Amino acid sequence: MPTIAARPYDFAFPARGLGLIVIDMQRDFLEPGGFGEALGNDIGHLAGAIAPARRLLAAFRARKLPVIHTREAHLPDLSDCPPAKRQRGRGSLHIGDAGPLGRILVDGEPGSAIVPELAPLPDELVIRKPGKGAFHATSLGRILPQLGISHLVFAGVTTEVCVQTTMREANDRGYECLLAEDATASYFPAFKLAAVEMLVAQDGIVGWAAPVEAIETALGAL
Repeated sequence: MPTIAARPYDFAFPARGLGLIVIDMQRDFLEPGGFGEALGNDIGHLAGAIAPARRLLAAFRARKLPVIHTREAHLPDLSDCPPAKRQRGRGSLHIGDAGPLGRILVDGEPGSAIVPELAPLPDELVIRKPGKGAFHATSLGRILPQLGISHLVFAGVTTEVCVQTTMREANDRGYECLLAEDATASYFPAFKLAAVEMLVAQDGIVGWAAPVEAIETALGAL
């Protein structure tokens, strides 16, 4: 099988069993006026992941490998948003409230859209998820076997929350998981570093990690 130079050791994958999941690269998290900024975060820490994620998308698209995007967004009536989630925090805005990018984390609002630089192609799947993990209350668990995917590459935000949660969910379901290190980011750089180390610890207890360049090199040789 082909391999990607990775930590803690090379990531072997079947040429036609590899898929990419890009998690929550949404305006609400990455742009001014969104939920991330409303929580008091420095959104500038996420900007650096956009260009590497774009390169990763290009590499997968060039080889016609499956690409899945996720968006964390709730129904307009918030029936899929538990009160404990909506009420969390002491900021001025909460999920469902009106903000500069529309109602926060509500499906169909401008802020729920993926940033233009990483816009999905018409034939790429986009999964709306109401939770942090992409398997919770979604069709992802049914879709991956239908696509013949056994190995997953992950990108997106934030590393220690939605990305790590989804990688752990995938690992529990038997998928081999690789994190594209420079195509993921956190509002707290130290949290990203810690999350990556947790994922690859103990010989890859959750998965592997590699730079986008190593993934590009491996896919380019297919």
